[in-house]
Amino acid sequence: MVKIGFIGAGNMGTAIMKGISANVENVELYSYDPKSENVEKLSEYGVKSCSSEAELTEICKYVFLAVKPQIIEGVLEKCAVSASPDTVFVSIAAGITDGFIAEKTLPEAKVILVMPNTPLLVGEGASALSRNERVTDEEFDLILGVFRSCGEAAVIPKDKMKEIIAINGSSPAFIYLFAKGFIDYAVSVGIDENAAAELFAKSLTGSAKMITDSGYSIDELIKMVSSPGGTTLAGLDRLYEGNLTQTVKNCCESCTKRAYELSK
Repeated sequence: MVKIGFIGAGNMGTAIMKGISANVENVELYSYDPKSENVEKLSEYGVKSCSSEAELTEICKYVFLAVKPQIIEGVLEKCAVSASPDTVFVSIAAGITDGFIAEKTLPEAKVILVMPNTPLLVGEGASALSRNERVTDEEFDLILGVFRSCGEAAVIPKDKMKEIIAINGSSPAFIYLFAKGFIDYAVSVGIDENAAAELFAKSLTGSAKMITDSGYSIDELIKMVSSPGGTTLAGLDRLYEGNLTQTVKNCCESCTKRAYELSK
């Protein structure tokens, strides 16, 4: 029986634990959170409570660091007390490097870095993973399987974990802001907000599926919707005037810059 522990039982940690509970066999789940009520709510999913970071690290082979980057140093120092060379640390904290985790725990620490996103909460997550050289294929495959049980997962180079944040970690917020513009417009012209939200959300999911499944390039997909002299081109002209793609690039660059500032 594989023992997996979560330090932090907030939204993201909870979503992953629920995904494991529903889809991964032969696993025992443990969690520690200073807010004990967060862990108590997970008892129905078979999650057992630990009294400290050190206790959880002693019990579990896989230790998920589901905490904010700003507090991770103190958490790691508490884990170090009971960590062993066999412990696999799985960090979902933005900007935190495997080197920093090893520095605060064990020089030979096994580390898997993950950038998940909040759609994990509805089983539609998109997670990027990398690992250091001490993690075995078997260990990495188990964690990769965990994230694939909660959505899509991709393996990327370790040195691109900060750059990927804008693409999948933070991008839901950017998409929500984009959606807000369309829904606010609908309301301004007298369309029911709920109807507009449902239609636009379905347009998003359908468009996403066209990107992944249709076999067409992005430029080809745009052209398919754009009849000469039609309504779509009239709208696209304004987006081109506003240099939308450059604005998105600037957004991503700012996101990545902040990731490096938070990096440890």
